Amino acid sequence: MPKPLTVAVLAGAALLTRRALRRRVRASPLWPLPALDPPISGRPRTRALRLTVAARETVADGVVQLRLEGRDLPRWEPGAHIDLVLPSGLVRQYSLCGDPADSSSYTVATRLVEDGRGGSREVHELVGVGAELEVRGPRNRFPLVEAPAYVFVAGGIGITPVLPMLRALPDGSNWRLLYAGRTRESMPFLDEIENLGADRVTVVAGLPDLDGELADLPEGAVVYCCGPEGLMAAVAERFPDVRLERFAPRASSTGEAFEVELRRSGRTLTVPADSTVLAAVRAELPNTLYSCEQGFCGTCQQRVLEGEVEHRDELLTDAERDGSMLICVSRARSERLVLDL
Repeated sequence: MPKPLTVAVLAGAALLTRRALRRRVRASPLWPLPALDPPISGRPRTRALRLTVAARETVADGVVQLRLEGRDLPRWEPGAHIDLVLPSGLVRQYSLCGDPADSSSYTVATRLVEDGRGGSREVHELVGVGAELEVRGPRNRFPLVEAPAYVFVAGGIGITPVLPMLRALPDGSNWRLLYAGRTRESMPFLDEIENLGADRVTVVAGLPDLDGELADLPEGAVVYCCGPEGLMAAVAERFPDVRLERFAPRASSTGEAFEVELRRSGRTLTVPADSTVLAAVRAELPNTLYSCEQGFCGTCQQRVLEGEVEHRDELLTDAERDGSMLICVSRARSERLVLDL
């Protein structure tokens, strides 16, 4: 059985000071904030918004909720997420957990990950009330579909895309929720979740018994899961048709070595088996834009002129994959790729 989500707990001795963090942010190769991604093949990127942090609240141990305000914001449906461009230029994805009917604000929540890649620390340390952030989206790859019954499994911060779904279900809907976390204090929105109905909600502080809790599913039930990778893998093993929401790469970026020709630059590179196209390209063209390095934000999207791509991203549609790739995670199926660089 996979281990449950390990919740990062704020520890004063481990936190950087604001001054030290700002020095680190400004030392990043992405500072200052890069321009909005250029279009691929003349296709415009998702429209960027400038929103103001109107409220900030601690909603569980190590979890901060932000309300970002604007006017006439694009509509969204439960399961949608937005991209936040953080002060350093890093792009991170956060599920919307507010009210879809509110066109004046977006609400997101993020957990501090002490050993993460820096995005959650920026939110917790640098983003306060009054801050202005660039927002892209919303997009939805985790939509709530019509079904006779629903089973939701959420781990820790993975409750964020599930909560709007529960609010949106019509009265009388057949649903149940398994919500797990390391401790009750670490689980955001717990009071609201428990008020949805004791007969429908199971809260587990610790390792959930998936076989016991998910036995006897209703006929035709659709299973949704969001949480740590171990939890999602365990649920997917039991229910292959589960609908998953993840903000971490599904597969390693490693594989066989191959060549990449940069057509406009007149250079040919070798991408080692244990490295990425992005790393090889930036060794030659250091100004090549990138951000998340996980195949989510789209900053590194490049046009492919020749060759077959093994797409490993979590962003591009089938149409967008026809002739382009995210070079931070995707690789070649053929021995050679030609990029329009």
